[in-house]
Amino acid sequence: MYSIGIDMTSVSRIEKGWEKENFRRFVFSEKELAAFYERDKPKFDSLAANFAAKEAFSKALGTGVRGFSLNEVEILRDEKGAPYFNFYGKAAEIIFTGGYTAQVSLSHEKDNAIAMVLLEKGKNLKNL
Repeated sequence: MYSIGIDMTSVSRIEKGWEKENFRRFVFSEKELAAFYERDKPKFDSLAANFAAKEAFSKALGTGVRGFSLNEVEILRDEKGAPYFNFYGKAAEIIFTGGYTAQVSLSHEKDNAIAMVLLEKGKNLKNL
């Protein structure tokens, strides 16, 4: 293990931000937006968990959100619903040059969403 990061955010905060297109485009990737637009109504608890994961990732790096954009850190779900990362742009460069892999765990209940990120070094770079 290299480092861990954890973050919690309120679902209502993300729901409020969702009203602004600039917020949506700044925080979420095209694939994340498409996944949530597929539904009749966006699942704000899942969006909040994704946001928390991006913040937790920045904390695990120890840099905060510096040197990359939040929308370059993408959290999707596999066929069983398990979350995983994809990285683009500067975030992908950080992962690749650092030799990191990243794992994420998400949870939400009522108005709270939480994420924990584990960064490892020297593992197979399966997340790129």
